[in-house]
Parts: sequence; structure tokens; C-alpha cells
Amino acid sequence: MKFSVALAQISPTLGNLEKNMEKCARIIEQAIRDRIDLLVFPELTLTGYFIKDIVASVAITLDSPILQRLLDYSKRISIVIGAVEETPDFKFYNAAFYLEGGKILHIHRKVYLPTYGLFDEHRYLAAGNKIRAFDTRFGRVGILICEDLWHPTAVAITALDGAHYLIGISCSPGRGIEASDRLGSSITWERLNRTYAQVYSLYVLYCNRTGFEDGINFWGGSEIISPSGEQVIKALYIQEDFIHTTLNDRAIRRERIITPLIRDEQLHLTIQELERIYRERFED
Repeated sequence: MKFSVALAQISPTLGNLEKNMEKCARIIEQAIRDRIDLLVFPELTLTGYFIKDIVASVAITLDSPILQRLLDYSKRISIVIGAVEETPDFKFYNAAFYLEGGKILHIHRKVYLPTYGLFDEHRYLAAGNKIRAFDTRFGRVGILICEDLWHPTAVAITALDGAHYLIGISCSPGRGIEASDRLGSSITWERLNRTYAQVYSLYVLYCNRTGFEDGINFWGGSEIISPSGEQVIKALYIQEDFIHTTLNDRAIRRERIITPLIRDEQLHLTIQELERIYRERFED
């Protein structure tokens, strides 16, 4: 099937849910007018990234008016959006919501919380403990958040769970200037996206934020990569952008016929050897 998808590369205002929601609403309404089927926003769209000790005050619950408003929009357009989720047991997660048909189809809670360099997520947030693909009107989808994608096992689980579309949302800061005057972080991300798309014969939809917080810039550069590893569409670096294109699942079929790596994966062997490694290296 064919469907249209857009990536909304925005710069949220730190800690201001209402302002960020209004920005998202304008983009959603425009996307609806443009007949976009699926709209993807970055990690922590509604809050900004360096929320630190205001986590509890910017978190949304499943009965939040903001979430209800987004659910109403999702009756006309499928939406992926990042937010801090508060669960009934008062845990706070860096979460990605997949909204469709007025329902929450899936919530991915970020599993790998970076706590090194300029990152301090584990101090303020709980780590998710599940990685799942799920069914949508476009086919089977998996969502990972930023650091999750730096762990190849997370992508492998998503692909082996049947995902045809891997949606990665991030707040990636610009780090490291290469000889080409490009940011080292952007080069690494683009290599990862192409590798995952080609190895697992799936579409990678990568949406990164932009703007500045506490003197840190976020480099944007959102992109969609085809199952053959080719760039389908690319957003601008540094500044806000809105890009859209049409995807066709026939490209997935073609690549999986040409290079049937998913078909030939020996999952039982992977499980067997991981269990052995765990016993030998991690059990007391």
C-alpha cells in the first residue's frame, strides 16, 4: 500500500506544554489539509529536552486534556509524538505515543536512558522495559527513542517482531566537527539509519528536533531512508523544517526478496547464545 508521511522537525519551548501543543496543533491542521496520513514529531515534543527537576510538572497522564486533544486529531491523521508520561504508580517516562483512529495504539517508553557527558536522563526518569512492534493501518511499525537506536539489539528486536517501518525520534545535540565541516553526531546518525534500513529491509523514519536549550544546539537533519538504504527525503540542518513524501510497501517486498536476511535469521541460535553469554558473564 501507499501512504503519505511527514516529519515535523520543530524547536519546542522548554517546559511550556501549552505553547508546544499550540505549535503542534498548527502543524497537525496543516498536515490534515495537505492530506498527510502519518505525522511524526521528535522526542519530547511537548516539553523540550533539558527538563530535569520539572519532569513531574510537565508530565501528562492518559486522561490529560492535551492527550485527549491529540486523540481527537488522530481521528483524521495518525500521529507519533514525544512527551513525558506519568503512570498511575507515579513513574515518569520519556515516551512516544502512537495515536490513530482516536485511540492510543502504542506507547514506547525509552529503554536506554543516557547518563554520560551532557546527558542525565536516568536521574529524572524511569527506564522502559519493553520493545514491541505493533499493527497500524499502514502495516507493522516499531518505535524507538534516540539512545535506544544506538543499541543494535533494540533495532534487531523491533525488526524480528515484524516491523516494516522503524520510527526513530530523537533530541540529538550537535557534537564534534569533522573535516568536512559537518557535525560528527549527524554523520553517525545518518550511518546508523542507512545501516538499519538496509540490513533489516525496512523504512527508517528518523525525526530529530532542532533549536537551542541551555547553550546546546540540536541539529535537525530528519530523514526517511528506504529499505535499500537510499535517502528518500531529507530535512534541513539546524533550523525547523517540515518534509513529506509517499511510501510504498512494495519497496520492502522487493528488498526482502533480493536480500532475505530477515527470512534467514536463526532466532533460536541468537536466543541460545545470548543465554549462554548471560550465564557465563553476568550470573554470579
